[in-house]
Formats: sequence, C-alpha cells, structure tokens
Amino acid sequence: MGELRQLDEPTAAPGQIPQAKSNILVVDDQPANLKLLEEVLKEGGHAVRSPLGRLALEAAARHVPDLILLDINMPEMDGFEVCKRLKAHDKLALVPVLFLSALNETQDKLKAFRAGGVDYIAKPFQLEEVRARVETQLELHRARQAERQLLETTLSGAVKALSGLAQLTSPTLTGRSGALRNMVVQMTTQLRLPEAWQYELAGMLCLIGCITLPPDVFEHAYSGEASDEELRMYRGHPEVGFQLLSNIPRLENVAEMIRWQQAGDPNPASNDVAQRGARMLKTAQELDRRTLRGIPFQTACDQLRSASGKNLAPLLDALKDYAPSRVHFEVQRLAPQQLMAGMILEDDVVTEQGSLIVIGKGTTLTSTLVERVRNFDKTGGVRRPIQARVPRGF
Repeated sequence: MGELRQLDEPTAAPGQIPQAKSNILVVDDQPANLKLLEEVLKEGGHAVRSPLGRLALEAAARHVPDLILLDINMPEMDGFEVCKRLKAHDKLALVPVLFLSALNETQDKLKAFRAGGVDYIAKPFQLEEVRARVETQLELHRARQAERQLLETTLSGAVKALSGLAQLTSPTLTGRSGALRNMVVQMTTQLRLPEAWQYELAGMLCLIGCITLPPDVFEHAYSGEASDEELRMYRGHPEVGFQLLSNIPRLENVAEMIRWQQAGDPNPASNDVAQRGARMLKTAQELDRRTLRGIPFQTACDQLRSASGKNLAPLLDALKDYAPSRVHFEVQRLAPQQLMAGMILEDDVVTEQGSLIVIGKGTTLTSTLVERVRNFDKTGGVRRPIQARVPRGF
C-alpha cells in the first residue's frame, strides 16, 4: 500500500491535543492541485489525506472520511467509477463526494451527479468557492448524521414499546419473536444485505399482530395444533401487524415484509426488498415450528430445502452454520426485590389474595416488568415466593 500524506492538524495551545474540524480525503493525481487544496483545507482547520487514486477506496474504508474531494480525470480508474464503488460500499455509501474537474460540459456534470456526487467544482479553482462548497457539504453531512441518529433512536424506542406490549400480552409470543429475529440476523449477515436493520426489525415484529389473539390460540396455531377457527384467526395477524407499522416513517418496507410473510411465491409484495424480507420471515417461522416439535435445526433446514426446491436455497445456505442459542436455567424461589431482567417466570405472579394476575407464567422479565411487580408488592402485596427460571451465572 502506498503512503498517505497527512497534513499537520490545526495548532493548539501547549499541552492541548489539536482537534481537526473534520477529516477530508482529497483524490487528485496532479501535485499542484493537491498542494493548493491541502493548503486551503488546512487553513479551514480540517485534517486532510491524499492517497494515490488507485488507493482511494482502500484509504477511505480504513478510516471513513467526512467528505471526499474527487478528481474525474485520473489514470487506471476515473472519478466516476471510483464514486460508484464508494457508493456501493457499506461503510462509505453515505460519505458525500464533491467532484473536481476541468470538464465543464453539462453532460459531464450530470454524469458526476448520476455516479453519486453531491456537488461539482470546476478547475481552475476559485479558492473562496472551494471553501464555501466544502463547508456547505460538511454542514449538510453533519445535519444528515444528526437526523439519522435521531430517527434511529426514535425507531428503537418505538420497537421497544411494541415489544413491551407483546411481552405483556403473551410471553410465548415474545420468545418466538426473539428466535425469529436471531435467524433473520444470521441470514442478513451471511448474505451481506444492505439496510440490514429493516430485516432485523421485521424479524422482531413479525408476530406483533398476534397481540390481538388469545394466547392459547396463538400457541395452538404456531405449533400446528389449531382448530379451523383458530387458524382463521391466526391467518389475520400479518394484516394487523401491517396496519400497526405502516404509518411509522421509514418502516414502510418492514410493514410490507410483515404483511406478506404468509404468502407463497411469487410474492405479491410491492418491491424486491419487501419480497426478500417476507420470504425470510416465512423461512424462519417454518424452521422455528419444526424445532419446537423437537427436530434438530439443521435437519429442519434439510426438510425445508427438500420441500421448497431451489426457491429458499440461498436463505437456507446462509443458516448452514447457525444453531439456536441455548441458555441453561435453574428454578429459584425469590422475593420481588430479587427479581432481575432476563429471568423467566415459572408461575403466574398474583396479588396476595390471588384475585389478579400481575404478570403471566412464562414471561421473560424486563426492567419495566420487574418494576411492575415491585410496585404491586408495595401497594397491595404479591404472593411469595415467586418461582422463576434464572440463567446460570446471574
């Protein structure tokens, strides 16, 4: 690997570590251009790296920059191709690329934007224009990052609230949702799918519509022991889940995956991402049902492969090294103050008089549920001791 030239960072007071405003990658094969850009950016307080053109992708992936200034006319690989490869890279797709070029034809600028560039600076450089465009793009990038972080935090909170609702409604439902999520994460990881969070959320929430079902109806239908009426009720849960999620911004694909999870192929979902996600959910559920009947996981995969032909082969191949996690528990008799998140209730937690179920048998405790038990204990008392399965090592 060639050497990367690193500018000195902005000076700081004695004893202080200098802090650059941002990290910028400049890719240009003309030394005079590089020197001029480095000086301008250094004056603005930015740290700059300037790898050789062919090493730009490797350098960017090793230390993700905040902005890339990219020349178009370079030997070996032009800037358009470099930009396309940057945008196809998981770690670099969101980094803004500002093109530099002496090509001033409209078609060249359009080609730059189509390749994924966010702006275009014509050569020879006007220094004030360079400063202004760089600062503008850095500001926009920081704003997009802040918005993305806020959105991810909001989505995470919404998912936790929905998961908590499912937890209170049916402990069995929560357990199955966790198993399905784990399989979906394995598939997305092995298949290197972009926007993997969508599939993971779909795995976590694919059974959320079952909160409208009595717990015994869900358990009978999921295990394959349901009556015709119970099956009819169960088959309606994907539409309920879709309705719950479809109005949440950025969860449109997740809602579609959940809506069509029971559908056969060809899948009627509206786009390829939703189709793939729905197929993953269906595969995970088929495998989970088999393992609940005592069939070893890889045997269940072989059975499903034989039944489905080549259609599910890529998903099943992604699970070839997967094994459901196994946690060893021991039953303990506890007071309310001894309960902790992660324990599983062996019996219903009821009020002292036995007139009200506080939390049902089989529930995996969360910090919120532990607080619920303790609050009931403070106000009216709960029956003791509470029997719970405790993971070894707690």
